[in-house]
Amino acid sequence: MSASYDPLYGPDDTTPAPESLAVEIAVTRRILDETAVLNIHDDRDMLKAAVALNCRVRGLLAALDAERGEGK
Repeated sequence: MSASYDPLYGPDDTTPAPESLAVEIAVTRRILDETAVLNIHDDRDMLKAAVALNCRVRGLLAALDAERGEGK
């Protein structure tokens, strides 16, 4: 049975090459500041926050793995 939606992130998707860990942390802090002021009762705001934060967490984990020399 096929899904009736397009997933945000699929099993065949790859995370783009991360920036340095310091850059990823700085961008994550900026995204957290930007999403902190969004209206929790607005579906669009929450969707925007969820997608932005999902991407940032993936970038952070990729940067951590790269810094540790870990690969998939």
